[in-house]
Amino acid sequence: MTSIGANPGMVDWNLAVATATRLVRPGPEVSRDEARAVVAELRRHAKSAEEHVRGFTRMGTEETHDTPLLVVDRPGWVRANVAGFRELLKPLLEKMQERRGSGPGNAVLGAVGGKVTGVELGMLLSFLSSRVLGQYETFAPATRELPAGANGGGRLLLVAPNIVHVERELDVQPHDFRLWVTLHEETHRTQFTAVPWLRDHIEGEIQSFLAETDVDPMTVLERIREAAQSLAGGRPDAEEDDGGRSLVELVQTPAQREVLGRITAVMSLLEGHADYAMDGVGPEVVPSVEEIREKFQQRRAKGASRLDMALRKLLGLDAKLRQYRDGERFVRAVVDECGMDGFNRVWTSPNTLPTKSEIAKPADWIARVHRKPEA
Repeated sequence: MTSIGANPGMVDWNLAVATATRLVRPGPEVSRDEARAVVAELRRHAKSAEEHVRGFTRMGTEETHDTPLLVVDRPGWVRANVAGFRELLKPLLEKMQERRGSGPGNAVLGAVGGKVTGVELGMLLSFLSSRVLGQYETFAPATRELPAGANGGGRLLLVAPNIVHVERELDVQPHDFRLWVTLHEETHRTQFTAVPWLRDHIEGEIQSFLAETDVDPMTVLERIREAAQSLAGGRPDAEEDDGGRSLVELVQTPAQREVLGRITAVMSLLEGHADYAMDGVGPEVVPSVEEIREKFQQRRAKGASRLDMALRKLLGLDAKLRQYRDGERFVRAVVDECGMDGFNRVWTSPNTLPTKSEIAKPADWIARVHRKPEA
């Protein structure tokens, strides 16, 4: 296993990887030949999806797709995300480390706490690793095992065992489902490769959010512990005990709420745009798209179990489900009114991104961006 930082600090990242890898559920049963065929097909679909998405969204060119596609298993997804989390959370964890102090007793406590948190984070990642179908990992540092795009670009991950598991669970046509999934994820890759400023803008917003965090380190770690205990079955009613609070909601200050509103808006836009593109391209290239969409929406809405719903609340994943729905409505309304080229003005600069209120009221965005003020 590749080391992810020598000093564990607030989180023992290597232990998080080791724990998640040890606990991760086995994927669906497939032969070696079947696994190779799935990987090859996902790569072919990703390549064709690039062309379909570029044509439909009118964004990007072949030259802009400089980020790698990685078809991974569940442990591979864990390693990639731990590397991304470590990079993104570094400023926050350094701040928490300074606040805790550097005395001898604190150093011992820090080593123990870092290991405990590493184990608990690993438990959460093992749980999530069986649910993610694909991901455009925006802030991924490149490693020998996990390459990333040039100049700080990300990488596109497709989690093969999860895709096979869901297509079997839904009892849908495998070839159609695999292409349908890649259409959504390729839209995310197109968004970030065709809009050069987008990655830095989102990273800046996230860092602004984290910079405003002013809570005791143990409070944040306790929320991770509660999530891990829910996963282990120790608190099956966590969503009732906490009143539905998520990790993100815990650390909000007034300044953070303002930043979080902007982050929520742009994430709603990105997810809604990907769903819109997937639906727009789907009917022409995925024969069974209506059946897939209906079954997948039902699965997405109800979750796998009561435990799954508890964790979704605790981790704020239910907010992501709203982002798909609200963002798709925004994109559809703007395209219907202004056409695809009119919608694409959203990518002009950070100033043309919709606000959180505009996501709910697309007409306000159209009025602000498309209509000149009266003289």
